[in-house]
Amino acid sequence: MASQTISFLRRIALLEGGSLLLLLGIAMPLRRFAGMPQAVTWVGWVHGILFILFCYALLQVMLRTQWTLKRCALVFVASVFPFGPFLLDKKMRAWELEAR
Repeated sequence: MASQTISFLRRIALLEGGSLLLLLGIAMPLRRFAGMPQAVTWVGWVHGILFILFCYALLQVMLRTQWTLKRCALVFVASVFPFGPFLLDKKMRAWELEAR
């Protein structure tokens, strides 16, 4: 059960990280240089929903596993930086296997 929760967190973290990259790398330049504010509106909404879902998934992992506060803080901080979830994914995959 715990490994499924961590697996869900990993998938959501990767989706959220991808949406952050889309927001910063595509939508914001489109708004700035092409005058398309709708891009930020739509990608921003998707990113916001994914971030809320990520926070919920992290809370579920905190409640169902024995992860330390330091580990949870590391995962959260990685989520707010571009490429953070991708850099942390290998470690999260190891934590998922550890929980089996």
